[in-house]
Amino acid sequence: MGPRTVVADVADELARRVATGEYLPGDLMPSVRQVAEEFGMNRATAQLTLGRLESYGFVEARRGKGFTIRDVRQDGGMDVYRHLFRFSVAAPELAAEMFADIVDVERGIVLEALLGYTAAEKVLDPAGLAAAVDELEVLARREDPDRIAILAAEVSLVRTLLGVLGMSMQRAVLNSIADMVVEVPEAVTAYFAVAPDLHVLVWRALLAVWDTGSGPTEAQLALFEDLFALYHEKVLARFGELVGVLPQPAERAATA
Repeated sequence: MGPRTVVADVADELARRVATGEYLPGDLMPSVRQVAEEFGMNRATAQLTLGRLESYGFVEARRGKGFTIRDVRQDGGMDVYRHLFRFSVAAPELAAEMFADIVDVERGIVLEALLGYTAAEKVLDPAGLAAAVDELEVLARREDPDRIAILAAEVSLVRTLLGVLGMSMQRAVLNSIADMVVEVPEAVTAYFAVAPDLHVLVWRALLAVWDTGSGPTEAQLALFEDLFALYHEKVLARFGELVGVLPQPAERAATA
C-alpha cells in the first residue's frame, strides 16, 4: 500500500471522527506524533494526513498549536458539507438528517425549474428535449440500470432548464448536490426507491404539457407537487433503511 493510499485512508478515518462528533469543534486534533503512533506511520506521512484533513475544510492549522477542529456544520460551505455527508454515514441518525436537508433543497430547485419552465415562454428545441428523455428511458430500461448515469442524465435536463431560466445559483447548488449524492452509494440507491421507469414517466408527462402550449390547471399542478413530495418521502425512508435508522414506534405500528 503506497503512501497516497495510507494518507487517504487515515485522513478519511479522522474525518469520520470529526463528522460523527467524536472530535468536537474547537478541540485540538491529535498531534502529528500521536497520529503517527496510532496508525503506525512516520511523522512526514502523518503531517500529510493532517494536511489532507485541512483540505477537506475540517481543521485549520494554528501556528504553534497544531490543527484545530472547525465547526464544519456552522462555518462550512458546500464542498465541506459534501465531505461531511460522505463521512456521516457511520452515524445513521446524522446521515439521515443531512440527507433530508439535501433532498429538501434538491426538491425545491427541481420544482422551481420544472414549474418555472412550464410557465415561461418555451425556447428549447422540443426534439432535443425528447431525445434527452429517450436517452434517459434507455438507461432506465436496462436489465441492470446504471443509477449514477440516470441521475446524471436527469441533472443534465434540469440544469438545461435552469440555464434557460437564468437561475445560475440554483444550477451551481444542484451541481454540488449531485456530487454529494453520487459519493454515497446509499444515497444513490435511495433515489430509486421507486422504479427508474417513474423518472421517465414524469419527464414524458412534462414534455406532453410543454408540447400543448397550454399550461396545466391548478389542480394538475397541485397533484404534481403532491406526487413529487410523496416520491421524496419514499426516498428518505429508503435511505433510513439503508443506513440503519430504526423507524419510530408509530411507524413500526403502521407497517406491522
